[in-house]
Amino acid sequence: MTLAYFLRRLGMIIVVLAIVTVAVFTVTMILPGNAALMILGEYATPESLAALERQLGLDQPLLVQYFDWVSGVVRGDFGMSLRLSLPVSQVVGEAFWNSALLGATALVAVTVVAIPLGALAALKRGTGTDLGIGVFSYVGTAVPEFVTATLLLVIFAAPGSPIFPAGGFVAPSESFTGFLSHLVLPAATLGMVLMAHISRQVRSEMSDVLSSDYIRAARLKGLKRGRVIRRHALPNSLAPAIAVISLDVGYLLGGIIVVEEIFAWPGLGRLLIYALQNRDLPVIQAVALLMAVVYALSNLLADIVIAALDPRVRYA
Repeated sequence: MTLAYFLRRLGMIIVVLAIVTVAVFTVTMILPGNAALMILGEYATPESLAALERQLGLDQPLLVQYFDWVSGVVRGDFGMSLRLSLPVSQVVGEAFWNSALLGATALVAVTVVAIPLGALAALKRGTGTDLGIGVFSYVGTAVPEFVTATLLLVIFAAPGSPIFPAGGFVAPSESFTGFLSHLVLPAATLGMVLMAHISRQVRSEMSDVLSSDYIRAARLKGLKRGRVIRRHALPNSLAPAIAVISLDVGYLLGGIIVVEEIFAWPGLGRLLIYALQNRDLPVIQAVALLMAVVYALSNLLADIVIAALDPRVRYA
């Protein structure tokens, strides 16, 4: 892993995020509705609307508004929420950590389960085990989150004898067991599609590796099958899987919006829906930009890991 490679990738991330700021600002500006009218209500007078627009800077040219917003973002100042009258950094920060706990739990659980599943399917290629894992993968990728959530709620949160809560949130500082019980169903819903996708990718890559010449050569030299799989087959199958996991972070960010709303989880997704309904522009802009930053950094981390696993990547 060379410093030049890291700096090159970091420079690309910065350029991408600069473009994202333009896109986020433009999209929020063309949303229907008037932010001042949403705050004051439909019976507000034209004078009060004009005064609030001046206070919020909405009467300034779009270019001026954009540079004011970007300069604030660079300083860590995202402004005030128009509806909650709280600093956006405080509102979004609390929601971010709740979403991070949910997303990280789902991603770690999926990675721990999906990679062994894919490897097992490749090792048992053509058997009933391979077929069963393949069917699970196809079904998992085809079923949307709200269907998975409904099934899990019916099975594990049925009224009368629920195994897990049907929704809500308990902070870990209040009750760690309560937090875990509320976390299980939304994390499982998020993880189902990811697990199916990653296991399919690992199975495909490892099947190709196991059929390669150097694996056959290693076996002909007398190396034990387990050693060949651990030292050669599995590491060479992981780089593409890591790339898929980093791309799946984008799916995770999209799916978390649906899952948080279904399970009443107070994270970024639920906050974004609230902000869109109330045209809270600073919150919308901050959440969208934060999601883009998380996705970009996950890709940067994946590039670093892949380059460390496969030196050919950083010299390509």
